[in-house]
Amino acid sequence: MNTAEEKVYRNRVDAGELASFQVRVKETDLLIHADTDLASTARDALLRYRGYLEAYIGLNPQFQHVLAPWKAEGPLPYIVREMVRAAKAAGVGPMAAVAGAISEQVGSELLKASQQVIVENGGDVFIHTQAPVVVGIYAGRSPLSMRIGLRIDPGGKPMGVCTSSGTVGHSMSFGKADAVCVTSRSCALADAAATAIGNRVGSKSDIANAVEFGKAIAGIDGLLIIVGNQIGLWGGLELVALEGKNG
Repeated sequence: MNTAEEKVYRNRVDAGELASFQVRVKETDLLIHADTDLASTARDALLRYRGYLEAYIGLNPQFQHVLAPWKAEGPLPYIVREMVRAAKAAGVGPMAAVAGAISEQVGSELLKASQQVIVENGGDVFIHTQAPVVVGIYAGRSPLSMRIGLRIDPGGKPMGVCTSSGTVGHSMSFGKADAVCVTSRSCALADAAATAIGNRVGSKSDIANAVEFGKAIAGIDGLLIIVGNQIGLWGGLELVALEGKNG
């Protein structure tokens, strides 16, 4: 992304009065909101969970490249197990769940020190707040980009809100959707499902079938698909207008 795109993209979540800070380790770039600045704790958690994943990939190099669910044998690090489980449910490779899984693991660690936590990782957001939050939908050149958002009410429980795109960013997608956003209590599953659904959207005419496919993925609560000026929507999602927040 260029600087202008990143500025808009990183303005996706209205975090209210929470403290905001950024943590980066290698390719992972987290924007975090919490009750206080917990950057050091977040960095330690990120290093630990990345370490578990990197060690597993070192022993199983194909894990990083396979595009189908991973057939794991023996004990697995927790983050790897969550990625494998999410990928199996969505019918994709395990790395399709990596950003959501990292957001979730770091966010869960921060909940030991903060009652409210939001972790954004490349469009994949872990949310644990007492009050509802609004997540803006960045959809590249779509006229709806950052004009609409989702009002998310986690109810004091973890919630994943993950977005995949075939036209924005560097994530692998076989589709052409400007944005596919999925909500689930599992952030890893939301991430994997967003990829799987997005893979089935080559044009506006594919929206309805992609929605039907997404509805069949056990564990997701809702989904939103944007292609150009058209929307597909399913589940208990509340759309809100974001007038004046796209630039």
